Amino acid sequence: SDPAGGCAQSGEDAAPSSGSGVCKWFNVRMGFGFLSMTSRDGAPLEQPLDVFVHQSKLHMEGFRSLKEGEAVEFTFKKSSKGLESLRVTGPNGAPCQGSERRPKGAQKRRSKGDRCYNCGGPDHHAKECQLPPQPKKCHFCQSVAHVVANCPVKAQQQSSPGSQGTAASSRGEEEQGHAAPSPSS
Repeated sequence: SDPAGGCAQSGEDAAPSSGSGVCKWFNVRMGFGFLSMTSRDGAPLEQPLDVFVHQSKLHMEGFRSLKEGEAVEFTFKKSSKGLESLRVTGPNGAPCQGSERRPKGAQKRRSKGDRCYNCGGPDHHAKECQLPPQPKKCHFCQSVAHVVANCPVKAQQQSSPGSQGTAASSRGEEEQGHAAPSPSS
């Protein structure tokens, strides 16, 4: 009877079990946590069991996470790591509530070219800047005298060589006007 019992045992493990309980903890940044299972296949457990949960197994819209202490129902299997949930829902199959916490994802979004508009420093944005509000600086040439919209350096670099002559030619005419009498005298 011993080997037969062994067979039945392994057959039981293959089918996912269902459990219910609460979220023990969940790390929103890492996307996983543990459930505390208080009943298995409808029978209450004397000792709650830890069941691993990954955010990909959560039944909900949008950003998937769990709130500590939130009531959950789930199916799970035994894996090499212990008990692992396969699908996690709220009570009666409802979507999980989720945590109001979100990972601080600013590091991921940020591109190399981003600078703080307040101090011009790299690696942070104005809202995270530790300095008091700085005088507004031109983003192009860093001058405090004007903002980028009125930047003469940028205007010069953007204009084509032909259009650059406009300022120069008006100055040139004045000079020619003053200089015109000299050759004849």
